[in-house]
Amino acid sequence: MCGIVGIVSHEAANQQIYDALTVLQHRGQDAAGMVTSDDNKLHLRKANGLVREVFQQNHIDRLVGNMGIGHVRYPTAGSSSSAEAQPMYVNSPYGITLAHNGNLTNADALQADLFREDLRHVNTSSDSEVLLNVLAHELQLVHAHRPDENDVFEAIEGLHRRCRGAYAAVALIIGIGVVGFRDPYGIRPLVYGRRESETGFEYMIASESVALDLLGFELIGDVAPGEAVFITRDGQLHRRVCADRSELTPCIFEHVYLARPDSIMDEISVYKARLRQGEFLADAILGRYAGNDHDIDVVIPIPDTGRTAAIPLAHRLNVKYREGFIKNRYIGRTFIMPGQHQRRQSVRHKHNAIDLEFRGKNVLLVDDSVVRGTTIGQIIQMARDAGARKVYLASCAPAIRHPNVYGIDMPAAAELAAHGHTEEEVGHVIGADWLVYQKLEDLIKSGTEGNPAISRFECSVFDGDYVTGDIDAEYLKRLSLTRNDKAKQRRETELRADSTVIELHNHP
Repeated sequence: MCGIVGIVSHEAANQQIYDALTVLQHRGQDAAGMVTSDDNKLHLRKANGLVREVFQQNHIDRLVGNMGIGHVRYPTAGSSSSAEAQPMYVNSPYGITLAHNGNLTNADALQADLFREDLRHVNTSSDSEVLLNVLAHELQLVHAHRPDENDVFEAIEGLHRRCRGAYAAVALIIGIGVVGFRDPYGIRPLVYGRRESETGFEYMIASESVALDLLGFELIGDVAPGEAVFITRDGQLHRRVCADRSELTPCIFEHVYLARPDSIMDEISVYKARLRQGEFLADAILGRYAGNDHDIDVVIPIPDTGRTAAIPLAHRLNVKYREGFIKNRYIGRTFIMPGQHQRRQSVRHKHNAIDLEFRGKNVLLVDDSVVRGTTIGQIIQMARDAGARKVYLASCAPAIRHPNVYGIDMPAAAELAAHGHTEEEVGHVIGADWLVYQKLEDLIKSGTEGNPAISRFECSVFDGDYVTGDIDAEYLKRLSLTRNDKAKQRRETELRADSTVIELHNHP
């Protein structure tokens, strides 16, 4: 999963992109990058690290121009090398840079075609570089000296015919403009907005609406499945659905965990969806006790994503809501960390219990999901160490039994806590007195109540139904070889060995 942003402004784009990336930092903490364009020249800075670490003032000063794109990354394909930080660049045709969120499920076949048929070389193992080269080849086929919106849309049409999987992307064509596009299923999110200035309208494209809010852009809406939004360098907006067939099937895990609660995605408030998740969970718990005759004394969320659902859950159960854990916000997301030892160590560093909220009480913990079970198992033990009499767990998500193939770096299936196990077995393994999962139908309702026009969500991590229709057992077997702990540890070793910082200035 990654965060992307693109902007065409009447003033310098550099600080605006930087600010947008800071509020998208939750979508990627491994690497960050930005490219701007001015007078047909390109200015690029990207490196491993957080946004504030990658960009110092001297870097920002050199990133001149009124249009640009930015990216924050978690690696889900390829390695953690800074060479695979984004945006990525090709110089032919025109000079194109691209930032991508998602995963191409046919990347290997595309890479072979690029080499054999398109005579293009891909230098990394990143599917984002594959996507960039496909776009570049399709633009080259247009044979336009200076492409207009029709040429760009024709190239995106060709890209959709070739690419499979989930992809939301922004691309900058030097001297021409910025284009954002979304796969025909709309799996990964992408929104765009407008801001009026004294010299005309300015436009922005981003993974989440919070980036638009920060910079004073009015949300126009979501980039539709299969749609491309093209903004010329002088601020003209053009839109077209470029896919032959499209169906809105957004990833529901965005609403559970990935997105910020103050974002609007596909006309659904993430915050309100999470409130509804808590209400549905409360109903499931009351059903477990045949009414209100439960023994829960207090509801405590696992910060931060469990908090929104925990409030209405406590209200419906008619018990106290309390903050029982203090979170260290300088530790990354633990389910992505390589190796059980590092995850266990990070959990202890990340959370600290307030003993008086646990001592002598039956505690219901509320978490967004249970992935490996490493984090929540330690948190349950921390609650017991703090004096809890009983510890129950409510998961806002159903049991995660299948890997994600659409851009979320979940582990191999065998490393998932619920893979091949019942609810009771998982509860026993993580040390809970009981565990209740959200029902999948209730999770779907929590989203569709916000937008009844969505008839289907991408729920493959829960039900194993991969909406693109091209995922088989052999694909999942290959995926597991890159997602298991050994593979992650190998990438971590590469990251430590690679201190390369990539900068490009005044490239014609």
